[in-house]
Amino acid sequence: MKRILFAAAALLPDPLLAASFERPVPQAQTDVAEFWFLVASVALIAALVAVQMLVSRR
Repeated sequence: MKRILFAAAALLPDPLLAASFERPVPQAQTDVAEFWFLVASVALIAALVAVQMLVSRR
């Protein structure tokens, strides 16, 4: 029984049922996205400065 199921799975692939790939259309960045990117960048720089200060005390 397992051989029949394996043979059926090997002989009947599913690519014929798959939908074709549709490339997404690039969207422009919004002002909100740019603001949150700025916030994240400042937070990253602040974290790097804090780590540098902690490491340099050694």
